[in-house]
Amino acid sequence: RFHGNCRVLHTGNKFASEEKEDGMFMSLLLRPSLFPSQASLLGALSATAMASALSEHTEHSLGLGWTTDLYCDGEKIGSVIIEGKLDNFTSYEYIIVTFCARLGKDTFPPRLTDMVRKVFESENTSISMIIARNVLNKFFGFYGSIKSSTKFMSTYLEYFILRDTVVKYDTGTKKKNCKVIGVDGKTGELIIEYPKGQFTHIKSQKLITIPRKIKL
Repeated sequence: RFHGNCRVLHTGNKFASEEKEDGMFMSLLLRPSLFPSQASLLGALSATAMASALSEHTEHSLGLGWTTDLYCDGEKIGSVIIEGKLDNFTSYEYIIVTFCARLGKDTFPPRLTDMVRKVFESENTSISMIIARNVLNKFFGFYGSIKSSTKFMSTYLEYFILRDTVVKYDTGTKKKNCKVIGVDGKTGELIIEYPKGQFTHIKSQKLITIPRKIKL
């Protein structure tokens, strides 16, 4: 099904993890007119859309890690995966955005464990369909402002829960414990205190190991 400049590639009821649990798995194919530098915040934008949509369907506390991990009551329940193919190194031929989230019965109403099949099937009014539509509506609401990050990054920072969390930073020789200070609202880079008393901006997620369970 088409919606704007996207197509729903796949939907299912299993979260992509070792455990077999009910949840949402939805991929979008985008064909954006973006330069690589402009697409750098797409992960944060997508995670913000998912957290914002799911927060309307649960009373539990939802939060975001860095950059796309989704937490519920401090425990990781999902993430967003971004993949793409560059065209002549100047723009993208396509980008695939995949939303994954566990929707356990203890966190979300039982009907959310229905399979997400045809997202835009008007006659389907199950809660899972409502959530899927809501995620996409939130996504495209933010996507229109991707070249000006203020709108969605301000919301992202409201959900960000890693401040003061101790993470491991790969210095190149060994992994060091350090404290998360925050996220740069313009670049999406993680800000940590390393060495002590100094702030370091991190661009690559590969350099940081984040606990699966966050103390709130």
